[in-house]
Amino acid sequence: MAMIHEITKLVGKHKARKRIGRGPGSGAGKTAGRGHKGAGSRAGFTGSINALYEGGQTPYFRRIPKRGFSNVRFRTNYNIVNLRALEQRFADGDTVDRESLLKVGLLRHKDDPIKILGEGELTKKLTVTVEKFSGSAKKKIEAAGGSVTALQPSDENGKTTKAAKEKPSRKSAKDKAKAEVKTEPEKKTKAKAEAVAEEQQPEAEAMAPAEEEPKAGEKDETNTPAETEEKSDDAG
Repeated sequence: MAMIHEITKLVGKHKARKRIGRGPGSGAGKTAGRGHKGAGSRAGFTGSINALYEGGQTPYFRRIPKRGFSNVRFRTNYNIVNLRALEQRFADGDTVDRESLLKVGLLRHKDDPIKILGEGELTKKLTVTVEKFSGSAKKKIEAAGGSVTALQPSDENGKTTKAAKEKPSRKSAKDKAKAEVKTEPEKKTKAKAEAVAEEQQPEAEAMAPAEEEPKAGEKDETNTPAETEEKSDDAG
């Protein structure tokens, strides 16, 4: 009885390509095996119809209303590592950081921040330096004699990741914009009033009567306080 590897040696590894659209004698000539009409005969057909395709009518996902909140566009994705994995992959006294976790193959995405969770038991003394820890993981690491250091999330090039960036509050930005809108008319009114006051000041000075100085030899008729008292005494 011939084995499959012996047959493969004789016939070769690859099956010959089927030549289509080469005349009726081949059996796949005019329509090239696609048949008449329908989606299967059209260009761009990949062999199966998308399960969500509904024949051209508005798909179900587009018909239903969209409500609620989702942070899928700006959420922070963490590499999750449990204590059970640290117990299996590291020896007593080892340092656990991004480089060592990459070496032992515990990181799925090398640029994402790392979070240690407390699933499993830890009996080894480890020095763990990553971005985030759960409460139970921190307690178990310290109970085993190890130490915990939380880092600010950053990538390999030292750039701060999305998790560490402080996003400005939308509310504060709106309040600031509203305050600027309110103060602009006040500033314009104040500036206009100052300009009018500056224009009117020279006119007021020109219209004010000039004080005449007493001529030489003439006595100033303005009474001093002492003279005023004397006159009142005489009148009494």
